Formats: sequence, structure tokens, C-alpha cells
Amino acid sequence: MPAERIRILYVDDEVNNLAAFRATFRREYDVFTAPHFDEAYQILEQEQPIHLVIADQRMPGMTGVEFLADIRKKYPDPLRVLLTAHMDMEALIEAVNEGRIYRYIRKPWNEAELHNTIHNAYEIYTTRVELREKMQMLEKTNDELSRFIYSVSHDLRSPLMSVLGILNLAKMDQSVIDPNGYMQMIETSVLRLDDFIQKIIEYYKNSRLEIEYEPINFRQQIEDTIESFRHLHLNVEFKIDVDQPVPFIGDNFRVNVVLNNLISNAIKYQKPDEQNPWVAIRVKVNPSQAVIEVSDNGIGIIQEHLQNIFKMFFRTKSLNKPGAGIGLYIAKEAVNRMGGTIDVRSVYGEGTTFEVCIPNHLEHAR
Repeated sequence: MPAERIRILYVDDEVNNLAAFRATFRREYDVFTAPHFDEAYQILEQEQPIHLVIADQRMPGMTGVEFLADIRKKYPDPLRVLLTAHMDMEALIEAVNEGRIYRYIRKPWNEAELHNTIHNAYEIYTTRVELREKMQMLEKTNDELSRFIYSVSHDLRSPLMSVLGILNLAKMDQSVIDPNGYMQMIETSVLRLDDFIQKIIEYYKNSRLEIEYEPINFRQQIEDTIESFRHLHLNVEFKIDVDQPVPFIGDNFRVNVVLNNLISNAIKYQKPDEQNPWVAIRVKVNPSQAVIEVSDNGIGIIQEHLQNIFKMFFRTKSLNKPGAGIGLYIAKEAVNRMGGTIDVRSVYGEGTTFEVCIPNHLEHAR
């Protein structure tokens, strides 16, 4: 027996049926009966929780199927059982499709069968409620964890920037001698950690922030992104080709996340012995979408790894490259949030091309 009494609402316009049901089941369950739907709605409103609703199909003003379909919108938790004296296949199909009924029972009902139906329905009810509560707890815990990580990430960036500032001052001071290059090693490690922290912040914002539509100037976005890598003193040629004859309306933050991660990836995986390394960024905008291509002549990706590169924390262990393996994952998540697609083509030893398609939401133009 369950810890709490099962609460049942039985709706039938035949008073004798209501009396028989109440007499049969009231000792074991909390039974509520209603001869018409108006009273049934009042009981559902005032007597929560109701675990099981049993409704006769043939009722004045509304069928049992229509009633069960209607209460499902406002009261989705109670399981629903349709009771009828007539084998009506159309009603059964409608009940399953519209009312999402748990069972279909013929009149006159069998007491043992109905007992089993009630107990089985209650088990399903409690399982659903427990699952929902656990999901809510999980979502709450996940939300708190995400907020904590975001807060810590922000707090960590401040001392990192202080370290970088001190390193830059030390480099400018002629009296500071560093023959072993320790300052450069410290700077590299700090920048690597800062990059990882920025990725965490990007991931958090992408998962939390609503889409904000605003005009996007792709050339300016690309130039700003490339400028953010100048401190690395790269020997990389950037080729920019933007064809934007019409305005593009999209999410500025997420477009920037995509460009930053794809360009960063193209820079990171250049061949160490390449004489003329380059990264090409092409954008073509039309009224329906923007197509972004980021190509490079780097080391490329092994064919067997292509299916995994968008997975969180995936890294090619054979390549001794820094990184946490979340940049491409974040880029794909950002593209997904914008309703776009991202694909990759690569030839190992020759280079890689990422192609991103993002919808143009001109309807949001101001």
C-alpha cells in the first residue's frame, strides 16, 4: 500500500454508477465524484492533488475524451482513464491522441481490474512526480554550479591581468635581466589560463543569454577578432573577403564567439615549419543567411577525428598543442543557439575549412 491515500475523481452523469463506485472504493481510496463536468472542474481546482481521473465517455455537453483532453492542459499530472459501455474505436483513437489516456475500460467495470488500474496508475503518477522533482533539483544544482564557475572565472581574471601588467613593466625595465626566458614562460602560461577562463565565460553566457538581434558588420567583427591576437606576434597572413550587399541581423555576441574560436583554432594548428602560413576568412551575406568560411593551410585533421572535434574536451593527443578542447564545442553550441549549422572539411597535412551558416533575421531590423 502507498504511504498516502490515492485520490480519485470519477465523473459520470449516471448517479447510480457514482454511488456504486463510491461504495466500492471509498474505504481504500479518497473518492471524489461528479455528475457533470462543471463540478469536476471545481473538484480539480479545490482538491489537489488528484492522482487519477476517470471519466465516462457519453456525457451531456462534452464527451469524456474532450474533458480529459481539456484538463490535461491545466492539470497534466493526474493520469486519465476513459470509461464507456460502447466499444467506440474512433473515441479510443481520439482519447489516446488528444486526451493521452492511461487506460480505456469497458462498462460494467470489473472491481479487480479497476483496482489494478488504480494502483498501476498511482505508481506511474508518483514516479513522474519524483522524476520531475529530481530534474528540478538537478537543474537548480546545475544553475548554481554554472553561476559559481562564472563568478570564480571573473574573479580569477583580475589577478591574471595584474600579473601580465607586472610582466610588461618588467620587460620595459632595462635593469631586469631574464637570460633564461622565465618571464616569457610565465606570460605564456598566464595567457593560456586567461584563454581558458574566457572560454568558460563564453560557454556560460552562450547557455544563459537570450538571443539579441542587432546589425552586424562582418568586416569589422573579423578585423577586431584578428586584432585581439596581435599580442601573440604571429607570422600569419590573414585573408579577408567579405561580401555583404545587404544588412545582416543576428546575435553579435555569439557571432563573435564563433569567429574568435574558429580563427583561434586556425592560428593554433598551423604547421611549425610552414613558410607562408595563412588564415582565410570569407563571408557571403544574402537576405536569408550569412555563410562564413574559415580556412587555413595548417596541419589539418585526421579523418577519424572529424566526428569528435565538436565534443567537449576532445583534443588530439598526438599534437602537442595547448588548449582545453572546448573552443570548437562552444562554437558549435553558439551556432546551434542561433539556429545555424557548422561543418568541417579537412585534409591531413594540407589544411582545414570550417563552414558556418547563420540565418539572417531581417524581420528584426529596426
